[in-house]
Amino acid sequence: MPEHRIVAPTLTEVYAGAAERFGDLPAFARKDASGKFIPTSFRELYETGLDLATALIPLGVRAGDHVGLIADNRLEWIFCDYGILLAGAADVPRGTDITDDELVYILNHADARVVFVENLTVLEKVQRCHHRLKRHEKVILMSSGGEPPRGVLRLEDLIREGARLRQSGDRSAIDRAAAVKPDDLFTIIYTSGTTGTPKGVQLTHANMCSQIANLPFNLEPGDRTLSILPVWHSYERIFEMVAIAMGACTYYTSLRAIGEDLKVVRPTLMASAPRLWESLYQKILSNVKSAPPVRRILFHAAYASARNVHRAERFFMGQELDMTGRGLTQSLALAVSRAAGWLLSVVPHRILDGLVLSKLRSIVGGRFRGTISGGGALQPHVDEFFNFIGIPVLEGYGLTETSPVLAVRTWKNLVIGTVGHPYPGTEIRIVDLHTGDVLYPSTWSRGHGRGKRGEIHVRGPQVMNGYYKDPAGTDHVLRDGWFNTGDIGMVTFNNCLKILGRSKDTIVLLSGENVEPVPIEARLVSSPLIEQCMVVGQDEKNLGALIVPAADGFRAAGLKVAHIADILPREDAHRLMDAEIRRLVGAETGFKPFERIAVWRFVPRSFEVGDELTNTYKLKRHVITERYQELVKAMFGAKPA
Repeated sequence: MPEHRIVAPTLTEVYAGAAERFGDLPAFARKDASGKFIPTSFRELYETGLDLATALIPLGVRAGDHVGLIADNRLEWIFCDYGILLAGAADVPRGTDITDDELVYILNHADARVVFVENLTVLEKVQRCHHRLKRHEKVILMSSGGEPPRGVLRLEDLIREGARLRQSGDRSAIDRAAAVKPDDLFTIIYTSGTTGTPKGVQLTHANMCSQIANLPFNLEPGDRTLSILPVWHSYERIFEMVAIAMGACTYYTSLRAIGEDLKVVRPTLMASAPRLWESLYQKILSNVKSAPPVRRILFHAAYASARNVHRAERFFMGQELDMTGRGLTQSLALAVSRAAGWLLSVVPHRILDGLVLSKLRSIVGGRFRGTISGGGALQPHVDEFFNFIGIPVLEGYGLTETSPVLAVRTWKNLVIGTVGHPYPGTEIRIVDLHTGDVLYPSTWSRGHGRGKRGEIHVRGPQVMNGYYKDPAGTDHVLRDGWFNTGDIGMVTFNNCLKILGRSKDTIVLLSGENVEPVPIEARLVSSPLIEQCMVVGQDEKNLGALIVPAADGFRAAGLKVAHIADILPREDAHRLMDAEIRRLVGAETGFKPFERIAVWRFVPRSFEVGDELTNTYKLKRHVITERYQELVKAMFGAKPA
């Protein structure tokens, strides 16, 4: 562990330690009106946080209170985070795209009396819902300029008042921060979804500090990271906290500006979602396709030689994916094949890398050591492409309930197709979905259970305390310290974790958005044209649906059909279904853009109890997914080999 890493039992101590150790080094940078990045130092960040905390205490914020924080990525978000934690309270964060119903539910359920809002648009939501908020007392507006509406406080005024109080000798915030204990709550993050009853994940200071202390790779003072993911998500949040604890500077960017900011900032590291790399991959291939013939040939030759060289090197370092436990004969055959590929490709690779691939690497600024990709699975061909051209992609895995990281690849252990070794201090077990038997680790099975497919259960210092005010929900996923992730996976013979699917309902899109399929399915089956359906789209750009058509409904619509099989080939039936899906799931019916059905397919027969359905008529999603996997692949388009 590097000496400069701030290891402490609470985040308040991490923040204080970073200010003392890194002082005037830049901690965060945001753009001014001209587009120039303006830095804020670690010392300034901490002092501003203390000023805000000092003002919050006489405002009525008590130790242990829950404070709403409704905003997107901006420096003021960090000021508020510091201020709330240094006042001994816990924040309840959410993005500005929150709906009125979500806002009311979260603030009421979390017992938040004070709420920070980013701008006037969010303020209007709060004021519109004022009569539905039970404990609502104070609203603090982050954006500056002009007088805030009557009864609304302004962040910059509170910071100024806190500074005045501290100058007059007020030490209340310092005392509050010193009293924070590792087991104290630092945040409640409400899981996203459309169910109307998101769960409040309770995370402690000890949870997050364990992530910092156990991070299996380093950031250095002076490292530069780009922030593009929502800061209220646990993944981006821990990444920014790690940057604070290690003296790195975080630069705020956006999807619109990231291309230019990569060149200006020249980051060394960043957290990202798979969608970013898939978009960049498609852009590169599109440019290659439209390039002159000589350039196309050079590109394909450069990539082929790089692939052969890197595959060989990873094989001989024990970093080629092994899901079955290769025997001696298979290993020898692979060794010969990889060695031959390396010998044939190493010279052209060294020549073409400088001519072709180095120019691709310059896209990310020229000093890029890699990205940690999370929030969804990387497509295998995209994963291989960037790692082979020399842009390391370190895929990780975790959940909000686990602070969030459970496993992550590192530069020294980069097994493509996996999410790397379990996080230090984390125990993993693979459990049979049907019997509950522990498949891994196992003393009686081959490879101690490696290669066995089952549900992933975890135990470690990052696992949440439970869901707020939801003991039944907590007991459902957390027993004897073991958290049931709801994901299906295996431990490979490389001792890495590989994610294979999901046993629980939530779908995670390629963008990292979490979608609860049940409300969408309920809306769809309200149609007389749809007998049954299942929403799909795990790790895809958009949602899709498998539709069991209702023959009676189509007959009522004027189609002469007797059975489901009669409906499948008819173009008029497809047109009717297209229109019906758009009518049912859209903005007019309260669904967000990422919750809408982009593609769908008819399935040839009804889902049956005991087969695709449980005895209580619930979908067996893993059974349906496996049975119609080819249809789903065709729906979303076959991926390149």
